[in-house]
Amino acid sequence: MTGLLRVEEAQARIFALARPLLRETLPLPGTIGRFLAEPLIARRSQPAAALAAMDGYAIRFADLPGPWRFSGSIAAGQWPDRSIAAKEAMRIFTGAPLPGGADTVLVQEDAVADADVITLTGEGPALAGQHVRAAGSDFNESAALLAIGSQVTPAGVALAAMAGYAALSVGTMPHVAIITTGDELVAPGAPVGRAQIPESNGVMLAALLARVPTTLGTMTHVGDDRAAIIDAIHDASGAHDVIVTIGGASVGDHDHVHAAITSLGAPPDFWKVAMRPGKPLMAARLGRAMILGLPGNPASAFVTAHLFLLPLIRYLAGASAPLPAIAHAPLGSDLGPGGQRRDYLRAVFDGHGLLPCGNQDSGGLASLAAANALLIREAGATAQTAGTLAPYIVI
Repeated sequence: MTGLLRVEEAQARIFALARPLLRETLPLPGTIGRFLAEPLIARRSQPAAALAAMDGYAIRFADLPGPWRFSGSIAAGQWPDRSIAAKEAMRIFTGAPLPGGADTVLVQEDAVADADVITLTGEGPALAGQHVRAAGSDFNESAALLAIGSQVTPAGVALAAMAGYAALSVGTMPHVAIITTGDELVAPGAPVGRAQIPESNGVMLAALLARVPTTLGTMTHVGDDRAAIIDAIHDASGAHDVIVTIGGASVGDHDHVHAAITSLGAPPDFWKVAMRPGKPLMAARLGRAMILGLPGNPASAFVTAHLFLLPLIRYLAGASAPLPAIAHAPLGSDLGPGGQRRDYLRAVFDGHGLLPCGNQDSGGLASLAAANALLIREAGATAQTAGTLAPYIVI
């Protein structure tokens, strides 16, 4: 459609406007959810030496089937003070380093100790090296463990600790302001007049932002007043990296966001995207702040937040893959042809197939709350039958 950007082009233009933030170094527990500003390179090997993977006896595999002479014991955290000779066995516990000469662990269930003699009673190890964690079997010193831009997970924190780190360099968290607009809106829980509705988009976006590394600053509501909108955006621009406006982004007489940011010297880089819901989207830059103008209908705000706002936050915070992942699953029912814009249909993936929700109106919240996926139907797509693989985004 003339004048409408493709979703991918709009995403690229937002990233081109944005400037990734600086990095900071934090103790490991504080890095969860952040994105690495430097690759994680192992400072040590793990294990640094061959370790017992089971309780038992350290032996030479060549000495099977025994018997062996008992020659001492070694626990985790102790270093063997001697090697074993032929036909010797050393009592060993899980995590303890193998003594020199040993290459295998005979598990305790397969052996009996009688005074200083260890006798095989079970099948014993089938291969040399059995029940042993070889040196460097997890990773070796200087190995690249996590790439720059990777998101730090609890397992990643454990990996970093094992690799020799107490702190990591990560991207800083963007500061975000949310500005909702509309005379018809009242605060959640407040009395609602006949011509009013509760304001739900601000709290919804705040909840979505909790999924990404952000610091939520101000949450402001203003009516359909251009001067008030200008003041709210101006006030937020000095202390925030991202300003999200909700509503007022269309072409009605009471839609003032476009004019407001233009009057502040930040005309939108683009306006309107070839998608449904969520066409009236705008992006601009005002000083340090990126401005995203999202449409006011709940489903439109939700979809554009997933496709543009959350990726922007990840990009600013240093993510190497800021865009939402596209998965594929079979359709659980027939799907009609596409229209002139790409559709992001609220859907439920039940583990077997994608089922579009019945109500796709952009104001429908019940179907949005029931959905766990956005089913993607391309503009001009032909009708699809149940069982056809279709792309979707997990929400």
